[in-house]
Amino acid sequence: MRPTGFRLAAALAVPILVPFPGAAQTVAESPRVVLENLPFAVVLELGEAEEGGSFEVRDARGSLLASGSRAPALTMDVRTIEVSGLRISDRDQLPLSVTFDGVVEALSPTLVPGWFSLLPPLVAILMALVFREVITALVAGVWIGALAVAGFDPLAATWRVLDTFVVPALGDVDAGHTQIVVFSLILGGMVGVISRNGGTMGIVEAVTPFARTARRGRLATWLAGLAVFFDDYANTLIVGTSLRPVTDRLRISREKLSYIVDSTAAPVAALVPLSTWVGYEISLIADGLRIAGEQQAALDPAGARALLDASPFTVFIQTIPYRFYPLLALVFVLLTILMNRDFGPMARAERRAAEGKGLYRPGAQLAEDAARHIQGSKDGISHRWWNAALPIAAMIGVVLVGLWVTGRASAGPEASLMEVFGDADPFATLLWGSTAGALVAFVLSVGGRLLTVPETVDAFMGGARAMLVAMVILVLAWSLGSVTEEIGTAPYLGLVLEGNVALPLLPALVFLTAAVMSFATGTSWGTMAILVPLVIPLSASLGGGLGFETGGYSILLGTISSVLAGAIFGDHCSPISDTTVLSSTASACDHVDHVRTQLPYAMLVAVVGMVLGDVATALGLPFWVAIPACIGVLAGVLRVFGERIPEHEARV
Repeated sequence: MRPTGFRLAAALAVPILVPFPGAAQTVAESPRVVLENLPFAVVLELGEAEEGGSFEVRDARGSLLASGSRAPALTMDVRTIEVSGLRISDRDQLPLSVTFDGVVEALSPTLVPGWFSLLPPLVAILMALVFREVITALVAGVWIGALAVAGFDPLAATWRVLDTFVVPALGDVDAGHTQIVVFSLILGGMVGVISRNGGTMGIVEAVTPFARTARRGRLATWLAGLAVFFDDYANTLIVGTSLRPVTDRLRISREKLSYIVDSTAAPVAALVPLSTWVGYEISLIADGLRIAGEQQAALDPAGARALLDASPFTVFIQTIPYRFYPLLALVFVLLTILMNRDFGPMARAERRAAEGKGLYRPGAQLAEDAARHIQGSKDGISHRWWNAALPIAAMIGVVLVGLWVTGRASAGPEASLMEVFGDADPFATLLWGSTAGALVAFVLSVGGRLLTVPETVDAFMGGARAMLVAMVILVLAWSLGSVTEEIGTAPYLGLVLEGNVALPLLPALVFLTAAVMSFATGTSWGTMAILVPLVIPLSASLGGGLGFETGGYSILLGTISSVLAGAIFGDHCSPISDTTVLSSTASACDHVDHVRTQLPYAMLVAVVGMVLGDVATALGLPFWVAIPACIGVLAGVLRVFGERIPEHEARV
């Protein structure tokens, strides 16, 4: 259903609350910020003594904006009066006077032009692009929104950033924010422990024995990248440094090694439901759905209820088949391996290495090996794969059991498996799973005499510290989402874009936006932080939620997928991305050579995924048709333009 109008919900974050004299339990609520000529609402919450009454809302000039009466509360369950459809266009109309049963009170929200609602996310985006640093950009966006909330008092706006947005965002247990922070820190600590006790090295080493030809060496690297799925940083550093001696013996170019490492780091971590990415993505989806549902409540109650009732974890799972870029990036690496073909700069690099003319370009400035700055396996201990596999298995098992138990308790014993997982509590179960994994890793490390208790604690704390920057970004992302909700960014955008954007093109446009942002800033997490809470309400306001309530494909689902996929694309091939830099360093490859050889592959996958994936599925093509079509095109390009690379065989 395409909405015909937009309204700022009265229950936006941090509303103005005014108690009525003589009726102490009655409270008037209005948004702190209203937009010129855009509808907003005032809500009267009645106390127990009020059973009825009449109301009026007038502006400062005395003009009547709304009036009505309240039926006796004895006949109604909800003790509220929602005065909707209010509009003001001039600051001289403030303050508003709200009269209830003869008692008059004033409301003084800040009036701003509609375009102002775009400033917080727009400033965050532009600053991220210009300065290539996302934390400062997010802080600036939150502060500009707080400036309006504080009545354009700069000093008060600084305090509002903290007490109105950041602290409530961090401590919001109901929305799962606190649980996500704890989950991420525990999971980071577990990664630190299994890295230190030799478990992650054991997983990689278990993959390498069959790698006796160049093709098998590339395949081993690809499989190792899939195996270390729980963290992109761990993936990059472990796979690159561990398999480099193997690929060197097989005359695989450093450019190809770094490409495989980079293409299996962020893509696989972003797709697997149990990784250091999952809590972050689910929390952003949860906030976006909540904001969209609240803003659509008056326009489309059924659609709003579907948004508010949707499980963020289920939505996360449903987006996986539509994240065309990371899916196809993983597949394209496999295609180049199985077909033994490359094109462009990568083909020249591979031919040079295969012919014995150098694993890297003559004169290349090899990136310093950054792995020594990361706490790796302890010297003198055996690298046993089960020291990583068992904690991961424990985490997966506890999460699956927890999802089943909490979902079954909510959905009932007769519910289907999808209904059970849809009604489960993902935030609690992820917390349980990460704790179980960390405990198993601790027991294996200390009980197996691989690490002492102080060494295990130190490794855990090191892994947790590695997550702190991500947690700062996450809290600021939540804060910016609250700001855009407070000032009505999505309703304003919906009003501007309604009828001006072809809805089926929205996923592709969102992918392009996310890709450009992520490429320029070098961060996928920061890109998702800015865009996810913005595009979900926007898509819903444009009517993109049609079909969402049935669990099938919708433009809304495609838009969410496009943000996540576009952010991965930019992060994957950006020269300033941390994972791109780490891929170069772990593979001992010239960083510029890595970017130059990888970029044509990433661009090809992005274009094919956007055209045959995002656009085609938005027009009705099922994903199970779109994905094979994309793979067929990619294989055809390799067949036509690719060059067969001679294989070198060596003992490993």
